[in-house]
Amino acid sequence: MIAGSIISLSTIGAAAAETTFRYGEASPNRGARADALQYFADQLEARSNGDLKLDIHWGGALLKYSAILGGVSSGTADMGSVLAAYAPQKMRALSVGDVPVPQSDSWVGMRAMYELMTTNAQMQQAFEDNDVVYVTNFTTSPMQFECAGDARLESLSDFEGKKIRASAIYAKILNDAGSNMVNFVFSEVYQALDTGLVDCSGTYLYAMRAFKTPEVVNSVAVMDWGQIAGFAMVMNKWSWDDLSNEQRSLMRQVGSEMIDHYAQKLVEDREKVLAELPTGSLGNKVEVIRWSDEKRAELFAESDKYIKEWIRDMEKAGYDGAQIWKEYQSLLKKYQNELDEKGYPWARS
Repeated sequence: MIAGSIISLSTIGAAAAETTFRYGEASPNRGARADALQYFADQLEARSNGDLKLDIHWGGALLKYSAILGGVSSGTADMGSVLAAYAPQKMRALSVGDVPVPQSDSWVGMRAMYELMTTNAQMQQAFEDNDVVYVTNFTTSPMQFECAGDARLESLSDFEGKKIRASAIYAKILNDAGSNMVNFVFSEVYQALDTGLVDCSGTYLYAMRAFKTPEVVNSVAVMDWGQIAGFAMVMNKWSWDDLSNEQRSLMRQVGSEMIDHYAQKLVEDREKVLAELPTGSLGNKVEVIRWSDEKRAELFAESDKYIKEWIRDMEKAGYDGAQIWKEYQSLLKKYQNELDEKGYPWARS
């Protein structure tokens, strides 16, 4: 009986050490970001010796994007992928990554966001005020615009009068530029372009392949207009607090490594898609219109009032918005300089 009890207790102890976290993911299990999330899950399980596992609910099966923050904060899910654009007031701190800036490289953007969110006490508090903890960062990669029919975009003035789909601050800027904005979820972009509901839609090169939009568009304006980096992996605060210091460190370490893994996929896929679009191998022969630095500068000049708006919004909520923005700018320059001097981490000898 004593031996049996010891065996039972040891079995219970082993079982208790294994923790599976329900993860809410609104996108389907395909593409570069799905690969990155699976990489995070696999690495976390392997390096915790099976103690920490993710049960990923793909495609909004557990929670849609608009419900993920609330679901994670309430405990419906333990973790999830949160877009600031779907919770603009509660995730105003995260939305700093959505402001269009010239440093549009995926690796640079995610690295700057990761360091800001994991070292700045005000940003950490902003997450905790919503009962979640920041783990790591995603990005959509640089913003481009794909167009159907005869629509072509060569400068900011070309947006005037066109039916456009965009999100976050990008939609506000284009509305100011005279576009007719049309709002719908990204999964409906293909049909909207095919039926003429919109002339052009904001897109990302890797997403063009995943969502097969080259079948229904004729041109893509490669403007590298910032990126949606207000896109984070978050964890329920109480679940985070239950982790040991070693487990929290492992979460953050794997999250940091995931950024490099994901960025490499995005950068490599970008070059492949750009090479394939004109050939017709992805659908139509798609014209690639590369914007000059001068034309890109017109876009970023429109960001100024929204930078000030973000700072004011943060300060109304009790944070030092100006100081946070200054630190974010410094981090963007830091990682852009590192990229310029050393190249990407995965390409260094």
